Amino acid sequence: MELTKNIFFNTDKLVENNKVKISYTGKLFQDASCEEVSIHYGFGLNWDNVNDVKMEKTDLGFQAEIELGEGDTFNFCFNDGNGNWDNNNGQNYIFPLEKVHSELLVLEDEPVSLGSAKKLRRSYLWSKKVRLAVYKLITYLPKIISGNYKRKLKNNEIN
Repeated sequence: MELTKNIFFNTDKLVENNKVKISYTGKLFQDASCEEVSIHYGFGLNWDNVNDVKMEKTDLGFQAEIELGEGDTFNFCFNDGNGNWDNNNGQNYIFPLEKVHSELLVLEDEPVSLGSAKKLRRSYLWSKKVRLAVYKLITYLPKIISGNYKRKLKNNEIN
């Protein structure tokens, strides 16, 4: 996922309390003399839980894996340890964090009711029926419209 030029994530969404791999190919990577880059990051408007993580230099850019914390946003910038920063021209890089949807989580201590299992089973069966209907439409409708559809005749119905 590319959210901005020169910054890539290994996921489509940034979700609280999940790990994310960041690849950075910005101006500090493009400076051939730069061998070390760290990501300086925090969460929310107040930059809570500030951390610095040294990134690994690869052919694809500087990379690091980060455990996302809680907050509305994931804020970060990059530095090379020599006073050179890439902070998006003083704006910092700020991306929204999505909340974990707790209604989708099943806790180990929490028993699953039969009612919810039946609802899941019913919705699964409906999804299968819909997929089968769509498959039949896609497969047979063009044949019927073009006139190339012929019903297979049984042996005793052959003229």
